[in-house]
Amino acid sequence: MYRILEKEKLSANIYRMLLEAPRVAENALPGQFLIVRVDENGERIPLTICDYDSEKGAVEIVFQPIGSDTLRMSELEPGDSFHDVVGPLGRPSELTEIDPEKLKKMKILFVAGGVGTAPVYPQLKWLKEHGVLADAIEGAKSKDIVIMEEKMSSVAGNLYITTDDGSYGRSGMVTKVIQDLYDEGKRYDLCVAIGPMIMMKFVCKLTEQLGIPTTVSMNPIMVDGTGMCGACRLMVDGEVKFACVDGPEFDGFKVDFDQAMQRMKLYKSEEGRAMLEAEEGDTHHGGCGICTA
Repeated sequence: MYRILEKEKLSANIYRMLLEAPRVAENALPGQFLIVRVDENGERIPLTICDYDSEKGAVEIVFQPIGSDTLRMSELEPGDSFHDVVGPLGRPSELTEIDPEKLKKMKILFVAGGVGTAPVYPQLKWLKEHGVLADAIEGAKSKDIVIMEEKMSSVAGNLYITTDDGSYGRSGMVTKVIQDLYDEGKRYDLCVAIGPMIMMKFVCKLTEQLGIPTTVSMNPIMVDGTGMCGACRLMVDGEVKFACVDGPEFDGFKVDFDQAMQRMKLYKSEEGRAMLEAEEGDTHHGGCGICTA
């Protein structure tokens, strides 16, 4: 059993929890995720590791209830426990593999959309711990669902908040802020975008025009988290990949977002899954070996 140490409601429908998970905390790196189960019959729910503390033996998750099991998660309180917490899973952020001295010479911009702020935070924190201050844009529909502003400000070089309705910070989509910063003379060597797929798609369309290499995290399409269910199958540079085992990070310019979004719609129905299985053959499931060949 994995005890809940803390619980916080970040907005009307977004929660933060601190979980007791010593082994996960000891081995976690930014960009990785874990899988939780509320009870022995519960769904496997993949969630990004928002923060980790090896001394406390604890990891932090941020989630938004969108189904029965995540709704049950939101009803748990400190002292309650999860049946399973498995991780860390997935490949760490590519930034953790770059020499810190090289990182210090790079200008990096993070773009977070909604709950995508949670996986951006540990990367910013890791960079700051290694002497690198990156800029970040945090986008939300309105002021009441802006999350983790104080924590983000503490680890970013500059934090730009923007809301679609203009109720807080700058006004407009995150792409408008990217363009504004560029027009103001800001230049970046790398952009990391994490959030809804439609957001990441249009960030990549803009950054490609501006000549800014862009990494995206395909967390939004993961379901099982092990490569076996096939939900997170996507095409990257014309090759079959699975977000949970090959990613979750990929070169944003090489991801076929339109195909991934259409596939997500089909995957939600039994009929759609059957059609995809027939069309995709041996590459339908992550367990085929294609993703790790």
